[in-house]
Amino acid sequence: MGSALDGFYRLIMRRNSVYVSFIIAGAFFGERAVDYGVHKLWESKNVGKRYEDISVLGQRPIEE
Repeated sequence: MGSALDGFYRLIMRRNSVYVSFIIAGAFFGERAVDYGVHKLWESKNVGKRYEDISVLGQRPIEE
């Protein structure tokens, strides 16, 4: 366990610029992952209730 933390310290936390970049990138990609997951969960729980699911709304009449 100590060697893993030692390696993490040497790789990421030794220089402040690398550490700050790691934190910013982690926050950005973490936010994207959470947003994607919540969006997919919301869509799966609201199938048939969304505006896109109602066939008569937002569509032009089909001309034959």
